[in-house]
Amino acid sequence: MREKVKDLVKSTMISIGMAMTIFCLAGVVFDIGYKGNFSLDNYRFTKMVIGSLLVGLGFGIPTIVYENENLPMPVRVIIHMGTGCIVYTIVAFAVGWIGGAATLTQGILIAAVQFAIAFIVWSLFMSHYRKEAEKMNDIIQKMK
Repeated sequence: MREKVKDLVKSTMISIGMAMTIFCLAGVVFDIGYKGNFSLDNYRFTKMVIGSLLVGLGFGIPTIVYENENLPMPVRVIIHMGTGCIVYTIVAFAVGWIGGAATLTQGILIAAVQFAIAFIVWSLFMSHYRKEAEKMNDIIQKMK
């Protein structure tokens, strides 16, 4: 039980770190795109940082579903990514990442890019953990 909590905290901290990193990189891109005139008023920066924290929690906490071996992997992925993407969408509208001055087409494009990034990050982690499991299996097989 203690190990599961430790793993959950670790994956949640990694998710929060990833969300904050992506937020900072996106901020740099927008600052460059606006030629140094990118400004956030009325606590928008603070709201966006809190939003990034919530997105990190939204993708990190549901990783506990991977501990349930009784669920098929596609169901676990849908629960994990579905929860994360729903949290992201709500936060994105609340803090202004999607919506506002953007047209409907721009909003859909922004959302699609951000969901694609989420699935790319998930794919990278899944690939890493699969390789790690293969290495462990190889070591176990050599021990026999």
